Amino acid sequence: MTSQTKTENEEALAELAKRIHRCRRCPRLVAWREAAADDPPRRHRGESYWRRPISGFGDPLARVVVVGLAPAAHGANRTGRVFTGDRSGDFLFASMHRTGLANQARSEHREDGLRLRDAFVTAVNRCPPPQNRPTPQERDNCLPYLERELELLSRSRVLVALGSYGWDGALRAVRALDGEIPRPRPRFAHGAEADAGRWRLLGCFHPSQQNTFTGRLTPEMADGIFARARELAAQ
Repeated sequence: MTSQTKTENEEALAELAKRIHRCRRCPRLVAWREAAADDPPRRHRGESYWRRPISGFGDPLARVVVVGLAPAAHGANRTGRVFTGDRSGDFLFASMHRTGLANQARSEHREDGLRLRDAFVTAVNRCPPPQNRPTPQERDNCLPYLERELELLSRSRVLVALGSYGWDGALRAVRALDGEIPRPRPRFAHGAEADAGRWRLLGCFHPSQQNTFTGRLTPEMADGIFARARELAAQ
């Protein structure tokens, strides 16, 4: 891909990000994200919250795309960057750093110097949902944004789905782009692999505290998934 095409891709992703940031399609989620910003926990009092939907972030030439569930109410809803400023992001980016997909292991705010290498991180939903449970309509309202990101990330070949929700959302986005989905429909599991259109889909337990604190997802397990993603992307 030429540098001119890369620049065009960056500009198209930036324009899409602006559209996402203005979105107010889901009244329940708009109210929830703004209420969270208005009444933050003590550790974040006095901080200025982003309070808007979250766009994806990363290398416009990425071959690996990571698909999560949604931003955290006091993570990305506060910092304005996906998986930034919460424990899930700390775990995720540390693993991506160890496996060569990020230049540093921590992500605390938008200007902390984090750069992704051959990777792009995004989510199915762009606003934090109550109890991390978007409704089917809220999911469907957001899916076109994921579909468009995948269209623009024309070099991407591997999708890493974080949790069953990310897996389902990735499959729905691929199908909307006329990608072929195997039958029976592939089921999520940690380490599961499936062909989905032009992508290879990999399953990884979500790096939520309920998984990482209990040992259901260990650093070694996550590193194995991202090492496999890099291997597949290089084929």
